[in-house]
Amino acid sequence: MGLKEKGVGFLDKITARAGYVNNWITVREADTSPDYGVLPYERGIIDHINFGVINLDKPPGPTSHEVVAWIKRMFNIERAGHGGTLEPWVY
Repeated sequence: MGLKEKGVGFLDKITARAGYVNNWITVREADTSPDYGVLPYERGIIDHINFGVINLDKPPGPTSHEVVAWIKRMFNIERAGHGGTLEPWVY
């Protein structure tokens, strides 16, 4: 199984868990070099911590800034941030 098939299989699994179905259209066939990374389930935990994204459903109460501070303390990292808002009432 090639990298493309593994990647598509991975995306199909995570979207199926969310109740969605993917319909794939292949524009062109191309090989992806492993020099540019690996699939998420093939990464080690250290790579997930250093280069990963945490998908977080922030509870009401703490601010986005507080949650980022908690993440930095929990994983003992210096740099972390958030993209967009973490406020539950904003869509």
